Amino acid sequence: MESRIEFSIERSWSRETSRPSLHQTQHQFSRMMSDDKPDAFRNVSRKPGLQIWTINNMQMAPVPAQGFGNFFEGDCYISPNIIESIDIHYWIGKTSSQDEQGSAAIYVTQLDEFLGGSPVQHREVQGCESPRFRSYFKNGLIYKKGGVASGFHHVDTNVYNVLRLLHVKGRKHVTATEVEVSWNSFNNGDIFLLDVGKAIVQWNGPQSNRREKLKAVLLAQDIRDRERGGRAQIGVVEGGDERDSPELMNVMTTVLGQKPAQLKPATADDQPNLAQNNSVRLYHVFENSGNLVVQEVATQPLTQDLLRSGDCYILDQKGSSVMVWKGKHASQEERREALNRAVGYIKAKNYPPSTSVEVMSEGGESAMFKHLFKSWREKGQTQGLGATYSVGKIAKVEQVKFNVMELHARPDLAAQQRMVDDASGDIKVWRIENLELAEVDPSTYGQFYGGDCYLVLYSYQRSHQLQHILYMWQGRHATTDEITACAYQAVNIDNKYNGAPVQVRVVMGKEPRHFLAIFKGKLLIFEGGTGRPGAVNPNPAARLFQVRGTSEMNTKATEVPSRASSLNTNDVFLLKTDHKCYLWYGKGCNGDERVMGRAISDVLSRQDKQVVMEGQEPAEFWVALGGKAPYASDKRLQTEEPRHSPRLFECSNQTGQFRMTEVDDFDQSDLDEEDVMLLDTWEEIFLWVGKLANQAETKEAWNSAQEYLRFHPAGRDPDTPIIFIKQGYEPLTFTGWFNAWDPHKWSNPVHDGPSRVSEGSYRAPGGPMSSPPLYRVHGIGQSPKPSTPSSPSTPRTPTSLRTPSSVSVAWSSQSSGSGTYVNPKLLINQDPSDLPDGVDPTQKEDYLSDVDFENLLGTTRLDFHRLPKWRQNDLKKKAGLF
Repeated sequence: MESRIEFSIERSWSRETSRPSLHQTQHQFSRMMSDDKPDAFRNVSRKPGLQIWTINNMQMAPVPAQGFGNFFEGDCYISPNIIESIDIHYWIGKTSSQDEQGSAAIYVTQLDEFLGGSPVQHREVQGCESPRFRSYFKNGLIYKKGGVASGFHHVDTNVYNVLRLLHVKGRKHVTATEVEVSWNSFNNGDIFLLDVGKAIVQWNGPQSNRREKLKAVLLAQDIRDRERGGRAQIGVVEGGDERDSPELMNVMTTVLGQKPAQLKPATADDQPNLAQNNSVRLYHVFENSGNLVVQEVATQPLTQDLLRSGDCYILDQKGSSVMVWKGKHASQEERREALNRAVGYIKAKNYPPSTSVEVMSEGGESAMFKHLFKSWREKGQTQGLGATYSVGKIAKVEQVKFNVMELHARPDLAAQQRMVDDASGDIKVWRIENLELAEVDPSTYGQFYGGDCYLVLYSYQRSHQLQHILYMWQGRHATTDEITACAYQAVNIDNKYNGAPVQVRVVMGKEPRHFLAIFKGKLLIFEGGTGRPGAVNPNPAARLFQVRGTSEMNTKATEVPSRASSLNTNDVFLLKTDHKCYLWYGKGCNGDERVMGRAISDVLSRQDKQVVMEGQEPAEFWVALGGKAPYASDKRLQTEEPRHSPRLFECSNQTGQFRMTEVDDFDQSDLDEEDVMLLDTWEEIFLWVGKLANQAETKEAWNSAQEYLRFHPAGRDPDTPIIFIKQGYEPLTFTGWFNAWDPHKWSNPVHDGPSRVSEGSYRAPGGPMSSPPLYRVHGIGQSPKPSTPSSPSTPRTPTSLRTPSSVSVAWSSQSSGSGTYVNPKLLINQDPSDLPDGVDPTQKEDYLSDVDFENLLGTTRLDFHRLPKWRQNDLKKKAGLF
């Protein structure tokens, strides 16, 4: 039964202010902007990457890169992010004005049109940002008081007249809010950074966990490097054990006064309101005589056929999120008003202003939107274990059959398939040898070795103009130098073509659809070894390859361990021995897959092929694989066309509400050892717990899986089996859903989390103790205690620095890679015997700060390490560091 909600757009917004209504202001501003739109966006780049713009006097002003992650509470921001698809985030500070919010909304709508109408728009409210938005800022978000209009700047580099206290929260995505510089702001559960300019003191609440501490350290380092040119010093105090850090506490008490006997208790995250996800409703949205009419169409479970291309819809998860879907044939006015209507809808329903809003166009739906429907099919989709789509000017990937004849007639479909053409262009392939480019014999094109790096230049015609795509393929076992050289040589090729090529980084096992297509079904990936002429590669008695694909446009063969346990009933496998080549057909593979398996087998071997059907294997087949063993043979994997594709999610309750973020085009490397992952195969739910997963999150995993089923909008069976597994103990029914699963991937010992090795020093799991360096901070009137250097890791005599708070800061240095710096005068043109203790004379540049590094060597540290060794040495000689 349909219900109807009507309200006046103008009344709903104008009652909040005595000035002209926001709707009127937006209308006037939009009319004023219409003629200036090309000028307003002339500096908006279409290149991949994140851009941030703030609204200043109703105009878009760019935020410098060093200011990314700093947001003024009094401002609004627009952040387009271009990777494979386009997302436009509209960030609202909690004290921003209605006029700023209105003008930002106008710019978002017009920027969407400027970028082709394909972006997904996200409304972000301070403190309630989406996981996607927070993921752009790996070291966290910093909320600053005031705004640009008040004369503040996002970042003033090398300014030390600073005194502020940052309240840090978050286990994975960190936020830091400026609070009153007082002990009254502290609590026992969070982390606080006292920033006095030349020193940053991190105080860890007694109830904070290791991952939070590590994230806070990274944030402190980020502030030091971006805002202080690497010159500020960092110290860490463990709450409850302040006696162990008397010098750091002297700094804190100098600024804050004596620490009270008791601080506030830890503040728990908000309890999730489970009812919010218990209802999904779809509404048709249209305007009638100046009123916004919201007409209910259906409740869960939803089906895709409810969405008509000529209309716009609101999908409401009862306040937890609101999504707007714009049909491709909807009127231009309806499409432009989509974001405003979502905001109006939120107000009419009395939802919190922080309610998440996404606006998307037909064909460019987000993964979470599609997940709310009982079934979702893309045009042209016929079969596959998973697909990823997008529209617009940025290409994306699909793992299903595709009719290439439609490409020229359907440009939108071409974008969805990440297929710029029918893959009939010209190819040139180079391999990195001795850090230089070496041309690959065309007869071996499509054969990639895991011990190599390759550059693949693809050239094609579009509108009678020559276009280029440069793929940088990185083998899993290539050296760091080779990967660096690959990036460096890519720049050289890019320069040769005047910056025209689109550069695509391709990691082994993650090859995009177009990359597969250009090798016409002959892409063969060897796990290790090298394709270099004359090189001697291991020649095992048997090699096993897993073939996936249904046509020349999407097929590849990947080498897997030559064991029976590697087989999968859903696929075709090639087994090559010294005397024979077997074509093994699993019961779940179809005719197209068998055809492609036979075609690619001719690349692997010229021997006659023996076809082996699953269940009819000859004895010598099992002998070549080392004997029979269980493999992924569940009947559920044998269906020609599964009802629902398997989907992998990263699970988190860090905001107090259960949240899942989908991982597209997944493989084994996407299983994060620090998280809980949920694999939904529809008939079973797998909960995979990484060895380093947060203990509290692990305990919640079972409840989370039950919640996932209970509140699934497609009406799932709540009794669906839930299988709880730990990293390293995965059953075949789990690994069978992953391509080329490696059972030995996690055989090496793993650290049990970030470990604190000394005061102020933490290291990440499995990594060296590289961040932050060991610091000591001394209070006023205290003399730093000198130390006698006895090894590269022994602290040297500290040097005092003055801060605006009259605090004396002393620091101690470590060896190369520790993140501490040496005065360049002590390094330049100095004999090894005259260098400070612990400095490696062959790596003097490692002891320079980032600023000194660029001044002396004329390049950034990252670009320097991309250069070949001879070029690095040349620059070091010129700088007096060789």
